[in-house]
Amino acid sequence: MPNSCKVAVEQLQVGNFIRLPISWKDHPFLFSSFKIRQQAQIELIKNLGIEHVFVIVERSDTPILSIKDAQAPKQKAVESDLDKLSEELNKQKAESIEAHKSLRRHLQKTEQQFERSVAMIRSLMGKLRNRPLNAVNDAKELVHNISEQLLTSDKLVLHLMSDSKKDDGIYFHSLNVSVLSMLIAKELGWTRNEIELVGLGALFHDTGKLKVPTQLMRKTSPLTQAEQNFINQHPTMGAELLKLADNFPTEALPIILNHHEFLDGSGTPKGLKKTEIDKLSQLVTAVNTYDNLCHSDRSRKARTPFSALGYLYKHYQAQLNPDIVSRMVKMLGIYPPGSIVELSSGQYGMVMSVNVSQILLPRILVYDALVPKEQAPIVELAQEGLTIVRCLPPAALPEKVFKYLNPRERVSYFFGSDD
Repeated sequence: MPNSCKVAVEQLQVGNFIRLPISWKDHPFLFSSFKIRQQAQIELIKNLGIEHVFVIVERSDTPILSIKDAQAPKQKAVESDLDKLSEELNKQKAESIEAHKSLRRHLQKTEQQFERSVAMIRSLMGKLRNRPLNAVNDAKELVHNISEQLLTSDKLVLHLMSDSKKDDGIYFHSLNVSVLSMLIAKELGWTRNEIELVGLGALFHDTGKLKVPTQLMRKTSPLTQAEQNFINQHPTMGAELLKLADNFPTEALPIILNHHEFLDGSGTPKGLKKTEIDKLSQLVTAVNTYDNLCHSDRSRKARTPFSALGYLYKHYQAQLNPDIVSRMVKMLGIYPPGSIVELSSGQYGMVMSVNVSQILLPRILVYDALVPKEQAPIVELAQEGLTIVRCLPPAALPEKVFKYLNPRERVSYFFGSDD
Protein backbone atom coordinates (compact mmCIF):
# COMPACT_ATOMS: atom_id res chain seq x y z
CA MET A 1 0.00 0.00 0.00
CA PRO A 2 1.23 3.57 -0.65
CA ASN A 3 3.06 5.38 2.14
CA SER A 4 1.29 8.16 4.00
CA CYS A 5 2.54 11.07 6.06
CA LYS A 6 0.95 12.74 9.08
CA VAL A 7 -0.13 16.28 8.26
CA ALA A 8 -1.80 19.05 10.26
CA VAL A 9 -5.36 19.75 9.12
CA GLU A 10 -4.37 23.41 8.47
CA GLN A 11 -1.90 22.23 5.80
CA LEU A 12 -4.53 20.48 3.68
CA GLN A 13 -5.58 21.74 0.30
CA VAL A 14 -7.95 20.65 -2.48
CA GLY A 15 -6.43 17.74 -4.41
CA ASN A 16 -4.82 16.04 -1.39
CA PHE A 17 -5.70 12.36 -0.98
CA ILE A 18 -6.25 11.77 2.72
CA ARG A 19 -7.04 9.12 5.29
CA LEU A 20 -9.01 10.19 8.36
CA PRO A 21 -7.68 8.86 11.70
CA ILE A 22 -11.16 8.34 13.19
CA SER A 23 -13.82 5.69 13.00
CA TRP A 24 -16.03 5.55 9.90
CA LYS A 25 -19.12 6.21 12.02
CA ASP A 26 -17.64 9.44 13.43
CA HIS A 27 -17.47 11.43 10.20
CA PRO A 28 -19.97 12.26 7.42
CA PHE A 29 -17.90 10.98 4.47
CA LEU A 30 -18.72 7.69 2.73
CA PHE A 31 -15.09 6.53 2.88
CA SER A 32 -12.37 7.13 5.44
CA SER A 33 -9.91 7.61 2.57
CA PHE A 34 -10.70 10.01 -0.28
CA LYS A 35 -9.46 12.89 -2.40
CA ILE A 36 -10.47 16.39 -1.23
CA ARG A 37 -12.49 17.99 -4.02
CA GLN A 38 -13.60 21.29 -2.45
CA GLN A 39 -12.47 23.71 0.25
CA ALA A 40 -15.66 23.11 2.22
CA GLN A 41 -14.57 19.52 2.84
CA ILE A 42 -11.42 20.82 4.56
CA GLU A 43 -13.56 23.05 6.77
CA LEU A 44 -15.72 20.04 7.66
CA ILE A 45 -12.62 18.03 8.55
CA LYS A 46 -11.52 20.87 10.86
CA ASN A 47 -14.94 20.72 12.53
CA LEU A 48 -14.42 17.03 13.33
CA GLY A 49 -12.14 18.09 16.19
CA ILE A 50 -9.01 16.39 14.83
CA GLU A 51 -5.60 18.04 14.48
CA HIS A 52 -3.97 15.68 11.96
CA VAL A 53 -4.84 13.45 9.01
CA PHE A 54 -2.69 11.19 6.84
CA VAL A 55 -1.93 12.33 3.29
CA ILE A 56 -0.99 9.85 0.58
CA VAL A 57 1.27 11.94 -1.62
CA GLU A 58 1.39 9.71 -4.73
CA ARG A 59 -2.41 9.72 -4.92
CA SER A 60 -2.68 13.47 -4.47
CA ASP A 61 -3.04 15.99 -7.31
CA THR A 62 -1.51 18.79 -5.25
CA PRO A 63 1.39 19.02 -2.75
CA ILE A 64 0.89 19.54 0.97
CA LEU A 65 0.82 23.20 1.95
CA SER A 66 3.86 24.49 3.79
CA ILE A 67 3.39 25.74 7.37
CA LYS A 68 3.93 29.32 6.14
CA ASP A 69 1.27 29.05 3.41
CA ALA A 70 -1.08 27.31 5.78
CA GLN A 71 -0.87 30.25 8.18
CA ALA A 72 -1.73 32.80 5.47
CA PRO A 73 -5.22 34.30 5.90
CA LYS A 74 -7.90 32.56 3.85
CA GLN A 75 -11.48 33.20 3.05
CA LYS A 76 -13.52 31.07 5.45
CA ALA A 77 -16.49 29.10 4.31
CA VAL A 78 -19.84 30.42 5.47
CA GLU A 79 -21.13 28.39 8.43
CA SER A 80 -24.51 27.84 6.78
CA ASP A 81 -22.76 26.39 3.69
CA LEU A 82 -20.83 23.99 5.91
CA ASP A 83 -24.00 22.93 7.67
CA LYS A 84 -25.66 22.34 4.32
CA LEU A 85 -22.73 20.28 3.00
CA SER A 86 -22.52 18.28 6.24
CA GLU A 87 -26.23 17.59 6.07
CA GLU A 88 -25.95 16.47 2.42
CA LEU A 89 -23.01 14.18 3.17
CA ASN A 90 -24.71 12.64 6.20
CA LYS A 91 -27.84 12.08 4.13
CA GLN A 92 -25.83 10.46 1.32
CA LYS A 93 -24.01 8.28 3.82
CA ALA A 94 -27.27 7.21 5.51
CA GLU A 95 -28.80 6.42 2.10
CA SER A 96 -25.67 4.51 1.14
CA ILE A 97 -25.75 2.48 4.37
CA GLU A 98 -29.43 1.66 3.80
CA ALA A 99 -28.70 0.73 0.17
CA HIS A 100 -25.89 -1.55 1.37
CA LYS A 101 -28.23 -3.22 3.85
CA SER A 102 -30.85 -3.65 1.16
CA LEU A 103 -28.31 -5.13 -1.26
CA ARG A 104 -27.01 -7.49 1.42
CA ARG A 105 -30.57 -8.65 2.13
CA HIS A 106 -31.06 -9.15 -1.59
CA LEU A 107 -27.77 -11.05 -1.86
CA GLN A 108 -28.74 -13.21 1.11
CA LYS A 109 -32.11 -13.99 -0.46
CA THR A 110 -30.45 -14.84 -3.79
CA GLU A 111 -27.85 -16.95 -1.96
CA GLN A 112 -30.61 -18.94 -0.23
CA GLN A 113 -32.34 -19.52 -3.56
CA PHE A 114 -29.01 -20.60 -5.06
CA GLU A 115 -28.33 -23.05 -2.19
CA ARG A 116 -31.83 -24.53 -2.54
CA SER A 117 -31.18 -25.04 -6.26
CA VAL A 118 -27.82 -26.73 -5.53
CA ALA A 119 -29.52 -29.02 -2.98
CA MET A 120 -32.17 -29.89 -5.56
CA ILE A 121 -29.48 -30.77 -8.13
CA ARG A 122 -27.69 -32.93 -5.57
CA SER A 123 -30.97 -34.74 -4.93
CA LEU A 124 -31.94 -35.24 -8.57
CA MET A 125 -28.43 -36.49 -9.48
CA GLY A 126 -28.85 -39.07 -6.71
CA LYS A 127 -32.16 -40.17 -8.23
CA LEU A 128 -30.82 -40.43 -11.77
CA ARG A 129 -29.72 -44.08 -11.59
CA ASN A 130 -32.73 -45.58 -9.86
CA ARG A 131 -35.54 -43.10 -10.54
CA PRO A 132 -34.53 -41.34 -13.77
CA LEU A 133 -38.07 -40.16 -14.61
CA ASN A 134 -38.39 -38.43 -11.22
CA ALA A 135 -34.93 -36.86 -11.61
CA VAL A 136 -35.79 -35.39 -15.01
CA ASN A 137 -39.15 -34.07 -13.77
CA ASP A 138 -37.43 -32.36 -10.83
CA ALA A 139 -34.90 -30.82 -13.22
CA LYS A 140 -37.65 -29.60 -15.56
CA GLU A 141 -39.37 -27.89 -12.63
CA LEU A 142 -36.13 -26.18 -11.55
CA VAL A 143 -35.34 -25.01 -15.09
CA HIS A 144 -38.91 -23.81 -15.64
CA ASN A 145 -38.77 -21.72 -12.45
CA ILE A 146 -35.45 -20.18 -13.50
CA SER A 147 -36.74 -19.36 -16.99
CA GLU A 148 -39.89 -17.83 -15.51
CA GLN A 149 -37.80 -15.38 -13.51
CA LEU A 150 -35.48 -14.75 -16.45
CA LEU A 151 -38.31 -13.89 -18.81
CA THR A 152 -40.47 -11.82 -16.47
CA SER A 153 -37.83 -9.48 -14.99
CA ASP A 154 -36.59 -6.39 -16.83
CA LYS A 155 -33.82 -5.70 -14.31
CA LEU A 156 -31.80 -8.89 -13.99
CA VAL A 157 -28.72 -8.74 -11.79
CA LEU A 158 -25.98 -11.36 -11.87
CA HIS A 159 -24.61 -11.94 -8.36
CA LEU A 160 -21.45 -13.59 -7.05
CA MET A 161 -22.26 -16.54 -4.79
CA SER A 162 -20.32 -18.18 -1.92
CA ASP A 163 -17.67 -20.83 -2.43
CA SER A 164 -18.73 -24.40 -3.07
CA LYS A 165 -17.58 -27.23 -0.86
CA LYS A 166 -15.15 -29.53 -2.66
CA ASP A 167 -17.59 -32.43 -2.82
CA ASP A 168 -20.30 -30.17 -4.26
CA GLY A 169 -18.17 -29.01 -7.17
CA ILE A 170 -20.11 -30.90 -9.85
CA TYR A 171 -23.44 -29.52 -8.59
CA PHE A 172 -22.21 -25.92 -8.45
CA HIS A 173 -20.65 -26.30 -11.89
CA SER A 174 -23.82 -27.80 -13.37
CA LEU A 175 -26.00 -25.02 -11.97
CA ASN A 176 -23.50 -22.35 -13.03
CA VAL A 177 -23.35 -23.58 -16.62
CA SER A 178 -27.14 -23.96 -16.74
CA VAL A 179 -27.89 -20.46 -15.39
CA LEU A 180 -25.31 -18.70 -17.60
CA SER A 181 -26.43 -20.66 -20.67
CA MET A 182 -30.07 -19.68 -20.08
CA LEU A 183 -29.11 -16.02 -19.54
CA ILE A 184 -27.12 -15.92 -22.77
CA ALA A 185 -29.88 -17.76 -24.68
CA LYS A 186 -32.30 -15.07 -23.49
CA GLU A 187 -29.88 -12.31 -24.56
CA LEU A 188 -29.58 -13.99 -27.97
CA GLY A 189 -33.35 -13.78 -28.36
CA TRP A 190 -34.02 -17.52 -28.30
CA THR A 191 -37.52 -18.86 -27.67
CA ARG A 192 -38.66 -19.93 -24.22
CA ASN A 193 -38.59 -23.57 -25.36
CA GLU A 194 -34.97 -23.23 -26.52
CA ILE A 195 -34.00 -21.47 -23.28
CA GLU A 196 -35.47 -24.32 -21.21
CA LEU A 197 -33.93 -26.99 -23.45
CA VAL A 198 -30.47 -25.42 -23.12
CA GLY A 199 -30.97 -25.06 -19.35
CA LEU A 200 -31.98 -28.71 -18.97
CA GLY A 201 -29.16 -30.01 -21.15
CA ALA A 202 -26.61 -27.84 -19.32
CA LEU A 203 -27.90 -29.04 -15.96
CA PHE A 204 -27.20 -32.67 -16.94
CA HIS A 205 -24.16 -32.08 -19.18
CA ASP A 206 -21.68 -33.72 -16.79
CA THR A 207 -23.83 -36.62 -15.54
CA GLY A 208 -21.49 -39.07 -17.28
CA LYS A 209 -18.88 -38.20 -14.65
CA LEU A 210 -21.08 -40.03 -12.14
CA LYS A 211 -19.90 -43.21 -13.91
CA VAL A 212 -16.22 -42.28 -13.61
CA PRO A 213 -14.54 -43.82 -10.51
CA THR A 214 -14.25 -41.24 -7.71
CA GLN A 215 -10.52 -41.86 -7.22
CA LEU A 216 -9.93 -41.03 -10.89
CA MET A 217 -11.94 -37.79 -10.72
CA ARG A 218 -10.03 -36.72 -7.60
CA LYS A 219 -6.59 -37.73 -8.83
CA THR A 220 -4.21 -34.80 -8.38
CA SER A 221 -1.27 -36.13 -10.40
CA PRO A 222 -1.30 -36.03 -14.24
CA LEU A 223 -3.59 -38.58 -15.86
CA THR A 224 -2.22 -41.34 -18.07
CA GLN A 225 -3.39 -41.28 -21.68
CA ALA A 226 -5.70 -44.24 -20.97
CA GLU A 227 -7.24 -42.43 -17.98
CA GLN A 228 -7.74 -39.26 -20.01
CA ASN A 229 -9.34 -41.24 -22.85
CA PHE A 230 -11.74 -42.81 -20.34
CA ILE A 231 -12.76 -39.43 -18.87
CA ASN A 232 -13.18 -38.07 -22.41
CA GLN A 233 -15.98 -40.60 -22.84
CA HIS A 234 -18.12 -39.08 -20.06
CA PRO A 235 -20.43 -37.29 -22.57
CA THR A 236 -21.31 -40.65 -24.14
CA MET A 237 -21.80 -42.23 -20.71
CA GLY A 238 -24.03 -39.33 -19.68
CA ALA A 239 -26.20 -39.68 -22.80
CA GLU A 240 -26.60 -43.42 -22.11
CA LEU A 241 -27.70 -42.65 -18.56
CA LEU A 242 -30.30 -40.13 -19.72
CA LYS A 243 -31.70 -42.47 -22.36
CA LEU A 244 -33.11 -44.44 -19.42
CA ALA A 245 -35.50 -41.50 -18.86
CA ASP A 246 -37.93 -41.36 -21.76
CA ASN A 247 -39.18 -37.97 -20.49
CA PHE A 248 -35.82 -36.33 -21.23
CA PRO A 249 -36.31 -34.25 -24.42
CA THR A 250 -34.45 -35.66 -27.43
CA GLU A 251 -33.61 -32.08 -28.56
CA ALA A 252 -31.47 -31.61 -25.42
CA LEU A 253 -29.61 -34.91 -25.75
CA PRO A 254 -26.96 -33.54 -28.17
CA ILE A 255 -25.88 -31.09 -25.43
CA ILE A 256 -24.87 -34.05 -23.25
CA LEU A 257 -22.99 -35.66 -26.13
CA ASN A 258 -21.36 -32.55 -27.62
CA HIS A 259 -20.42 -30.18 -24.78
CA HIS A 260 -16.71 -30.87 -25.37
CA GLU A 261 -16.88 -30.73 -29.18
CA PHE A 262 -15.20 -27.75 -30.85
CA LEU A 263 -16.03 -26.12 -34.19
CA ASP A 264 -12.57 -26.89 -35.63
CA GLY A 265 -12.86 -30.63 -34.92
CA SER A 266 -10.35 -30.61 -32.03
CA GLY A 267 -12.91 -31.59 -29.36
CA THR A 268 -13.97 -34.90 -27.82
CA PRO A 269 -15.30 -37.58 -27.88
CA LYS A 270 -15.95 -37.64 -31.68
CA GLY A 271 -14.05 -34.66 -33.07
CA LEU A 272 -17.16 -33.19 -34.70
CA LYS A 273 -16.95 -30.12 -36.97
CA LYS A 274 -19.03 -26.92 -36.93
CA THR A 275 -21.77 -28.17 -39.29
CA GLU A 276 -22.28 -31.26 -37.10
CA ILE A 277 -22.79 -29.36 -33.83
CA ASP A 278 -26.21 -27.88 -33.08
CA LYS A 279 -26.56 -24.33 -31.73
CA LEU A 280 -27.67 -25.45 -28.23
CA SER A 281 -24.49 -27.50 -27.85
CA GLN A 282 -22.35 -24.65 -29.17
CA LEU A 283 -23.75 -22.37 -26.45
CA VAL A 284 -23.23 -24.83 -23.59
CA THR A 285 -19.71 -25.66 -24.83
CA ALA A 286 -18.72 -21.98 -24.66
CA VAL A 287 -20.15 -21.51 -21.16
CA ASN A 288 -18.70 -24.82 -19.94
CA THR A 289 -15.24 -23.85 -21.25
CA TYR A 290 -15.45 -20.47 -19.49
CA ASP A 291 -16.56 -22.02 -16.19
CA ASN A 292 -13.79 -24.62 -16.35
CA LEU A 293 -11.21 -21.87 -16.92
CA CYS A 294 -12.40 -20.22 -13.69
CA HIS A 295 -11.61 -23.40 -11.73
CA SER A 296 -8.30 -25.17 -11.27
CA ASP A 297 -7.57 -28.68 -12.48
CA ARG A 298 -4.51 -30.93 -12.67
CA SER A 299 -2.85 -28.93 -15.44
CA ARG A 300 -3.53 -25.30 -14.49
CA LYS A 301 -4.56 -22.87 -11.81
CA ALA A 302 -7.94 -21.19 -11.84
CA ARG A 303 -8.16 -17.90 -13.73
CA THR A 304 -10.03 -14.89 -12.46
CA PRO A 305 -13.36 -14.31 -14.30
CA PHE A 306 -11.81 -11.25 -15.97
CA SER A 307 -8.78 -13.26 -17.14
CA ALA A 308 -10.92 -16.26 -18.17
CA LEU A 309 -13.13 -14.12 -20.41
CA GLY A 310 -10.11 -12.49 -22.04
CA TYR A 311 -8.41 -15.87 -22.54
CA LEU A 312 -11.58 -17.36 -24.04
CA TYR A 313 -11.95 -14.43 -26.45
CA LYS A 314 -8.32 -14.56 -27.54
CA HIS A 315 -7.49 -18.28 -27.65
CA TYR A 316 -10.73 -20.04 -28.59
CA GLN A 317 -11.67 -18.17 -31.76
CA ALA A 318 -11.50 -21.30 -33.92
CA GLN A 319 -13.10 -23.63 -31.36
CA LEU A 320 -16.09 -21.64 -30.09
CA ASN A 321 -18.92 -19.74 -31.76
CA PRO A 322 -17.66 -16.11 -31.81
CA ASP A 323 -21.19 -14.66 -31.62
CA ILE A 324 -21.84 -16.60 -28.42
CA VAL A 325 -18.48 -15.62 -26.89
CA SER A 326 -19.09 -11.95 -27.77
CA ARG A 327 -22.54 -12.10 -26.20
CA MET A 328 -21.06 -13.72 -23.08
CA VAL A 329 -18.47 -10.95 -22.77
CA LYS A 330 -21.17 -8.33 -23.31
CA MET A 331 -23.49 -9.91 -20.72
CA LEU A 332 -20.92 -10.57 -17.99
CA GLY A 333 -19.35 -7.17 -18.45
CA ILE A 334 -15.73 -6.16 -18.74
CA TYR A 335 -15.32 -7.00 -15.05
CA PRO A 336 -17.50 -10.06 -14.24
CA PRO A 337 -18.65 -10.76 -10.65
CA GLY A 338 -15.72 -12.17 -8.67
CA SER A 339 -13.14 -9.89 -10.32
CA ILE A 340 -10.68 -8.14 -7.99
CA VAL A 341 -10.14 -4.53 -9.02
CA GLU A 342 -8.27 -1.39 -8.08
CA LEU A 343 -10.34 1.80 -8.16
CA SER A 344 -9.34 5.31 -9.20
CA SER A 345 -9.41 6.19 -5.49
CA GLY A 346 -6.55 3.72 -4.95
CA GLN A 347 -8.82 1.34 -3.04
CA TYR A 348 -9.19 -2.38 -3.67
CA GLY A 349 -12.55 -4.00 -4.25
CA MET A 350 -14.35 -7.11 -5.48
CA VAL A 351 -17.13 -7.02 -8.09
CA MET A 352 -20.21 -8.44 -6.38
CA SER A 353 -22.91 -8.04 -9.01
CA VAL A 354 -23.59 -6.74 -12.50
CA ASN A 355 -26.89 -5.41 -13.78
CA VAL A 356 -27.32 -7.21 -17.10
CA SER A 357 -28.69 -4.03 -18.70
CA GLN A 358 -25.93 -1.78 -17.25
CA ILE A 359 -22.78 -3.90 -17.41
CA LEU A 360 -20.42 -0.92 -17.19
CA LEU A 361 -21.74 -0.06 -13.71
CA PRO A 362 -20.94 -3.06 -11.49
CA ARG A 363 -21.50 -3.02 -7.74
CA ILE A 364 -18.23 -3.35 -5.87
CA LEU A 365 -17.41 -4.37 -2.31
CA VAL A 366 -14.69 -1.91 -1.26
CA TYR A 367 -11.89 -2.50 1.24
CA ASP A 368 -11.66 0.12 3.96
CA ALA A 369 -9.52 -0.74 6.99
CA LEU A 370 -11.55 1.55 9.24
CA VAL A 371 -14.93 0.02 8.32
CA PRO A 372 -15.97 -3.30 9.89
CA LYS A 373 -16.00 -6.08 7.30
CA GLU A 374 -19.73 -6.72 7.74
CA GLN A 375 -20.42 -3.02 6.98
CA ALA A 376 -17.98 -2.74 4.09
CA PRO A 377 -19.27 -0.26 1.51
CA ILE A 378 -20.79 -1.78 -1.61
CA VAL A 379 -20.67 1.05 -4.13
CA GLU A 380 -22.05 1.79 -7.55
CA LEU A 381 -19.15 3.38 -9.39
CA ALA A 382 -21.09 6.05 -11.25
CA GLN A 383 -22.71 7.38 -8.09
CA GLU A 384 -19.36 7.80 -6.33
CA GLY A 385 -17.50 9.22 -9.33
CA LEU A 386 -15.09 6.25 -9.33
CA THR A 387 -13.63 4.17 -12.14
CA ILE A 388 -11.80 0.85 -12.33
CA VAL A 389 -8.10 1.30 -13.00
CA ARG A 390 -7.12 -2.35 -13.40
CA CYS A 391 -8.01 -5.92 -12.57
CA LEU A 392 -5.76 -7.94 -10.24
CA PRO A 393 -5.18 -11.60 -9.41
CA PRO A 394 -6.26 -12.27 -5.79
CA ALA A 395 -2.68 -13.35 -4.95
CA ALA A 396 -1.51 -9.77 -5.62
CA LEU A 397 -3.58 -8.41 -2.71
CA PRO A 398 -1.98 -7.60 0.64
CA GLU A 399 -2.92 -10.30 3.17
CA LYS A 400 -5.25 -8.11 5.25
CA VAL A 401 -7.10 -6.96 2.10
CA PHE A 402 -7.36 -10.57 0.89
CA LYS A 403 -8.94 -11.68 4.18
CA TYR A 404 -11.33 -8.72 4.15
CA LEU A 405 -12.57 -9.16 0.57
CA ASN A 406 -12.43 -12.97 0.75
CA PRO A 407 -12.05 -13.70 -3.00
CA ARG A 408 -13.84 -16.89 -4.08
CA GLU A 409 -11.76 -19.93 -4.97
CA ARG A 410 -14.63 -21.21 -7.10
CA VAL A 411 -16.68 -18.51 -8.80
CA SER A 412 -20.40 -19.25 -9.00
CA TYR A 413 -23.21 -17.03 -10.24
CA PHE A 414 -26.92 -16.76 -9.68
CA PHE A 415 -29.31 -14.02 -10.60
CA GLY A 416 -31.78 -11.84 -8.81
CA SER A 417 -33.80 -8.82 -9.84
CA ASP A 418 -33.72 -5.10 -9.10
CA ASP A 419 -37.50 -4.96 -9.59
